[in-house]
Amino acid sequence: MRYAIPVSGGMVSPHFGHCDSFALIDVDENKREILSKQYVTSPGHQPGLLPGWLAEQGVGFVIAGGMGSRAQSLFQHNRIGVIVGALENDPEKAMLSYLNGRLSTEGNICDH
Repeated sequence: MRYAIPVSGGMVSPHFGHCDSFALIDVDENKREILSKQYVTSPGHQPGLLPGWLAEQGVGFVIAGGMGSRAQSLFQHNRIGVIVGALENDPEKAMLSYLNGRLSTEGNICDH
């Protein structure tokens, strides 16, 4: 499974649409381990662009700090799951915490 985590300044971005890049992380969910990780530059913040673009990258889930309701709906339309409210700053640690059922979340920090 491939996950995408929005990143700004090397840390999980608190606002999904305004990130610098995405950590694309391939995992073995059964073994709960990361198989590979790459950073790709975000194509920019344009309404409706990122869900389709990440679907083209093979992403099945997005882990984010915050994301607007319209973006969440577009991800559902593209058959991509969304986990919002991630409190972990390090993308790799966030991924490992999620795989092990320990990712701390605190609601959606994005209110639009």
